[in-house]
Amino acid sequence: MSEREQALPKLARLRTPELHEGGPRLVLVGPMGSGKTTVGTRVANRLGLAFVDSDREIEREAARSIPEIFASEGEQYFRALEERVIARLLAEHEGILALGGGAVTSPATRERLRDRLVVRLLLDADHARERIGSGMGRPVLAGDDPHARWIQVSKEREPLFAQVAVWALNTCEASPDELAATLARELTSPQPTTTLD
Repeated sequence: MSEREQALPKLARLRTPELHEGGPRLVLVGPMGSGKTTVGTRVANRLGLAFVDSDREIEREAARSIPEIFASEGEQYFRALEERVIARLLAEHEGILALGGGAVTSPATRERLRDRLVVRLLLDADHARERIGSGMGRPVLAGDDPHARWIQVSKEREPLFAQVAVWALNTCEASPDELAATLARELTSPQPTTTLD
C-alpha cells in the first residue's frame, strides 16, 4: 500500500450484507451536511458511474423544490413521495445513490436497504455547525437555531443510520476527495477489510 493510500480515511466495515442483485453499487446515508452528494458525485466520477441524489430526483419528479413541497404539502406528503422515489431508484439506478438525511425514517426504505451496500457518513456537531450554516434550503432545520435542531434530528436518526449501514466513514477530518478515494478503493478492492463486531 502506498503512502498516499495509507493516508486515506479509514473505512469501518460494520457487517457483511447478503447483497441484492442489481441496483446501486453504493448508497450513501448520513445526517444533513455530512457530504453525501459531494462525496457521492466524486466516487461516481472516479469509477465512471452515474450519480443520483434522491432529493434532486424528488424535486425533478415534483417539479418543485423540497422547501416548496414542505411549505405547500407538509412533511408527511414529502416523506411518502421520498419513499416512492427511493424504491424506484433502488430498483433501477445502477450507479452511486445518495439519500436525503431523513430517508431512513421510513421503515419501508430501511427494509429496502437491508441487502444493499450502504455507507454511513459520520459528522459530529462541531463540524456540522460550519457545514449547515443558517440551514437555508433545509426545511427540517427551520427555526431560530438550526444547529440545535440539527443536533436533535441527528440524535433521533442515529440509530436508523446504524441499522442500515454496512460501512461507516468519518467525514470530519478528511476532504471530499480523500473520502471518495477511500470509497472508490473499497468498491474496486478484491481484498475485504476486517469486519468490526
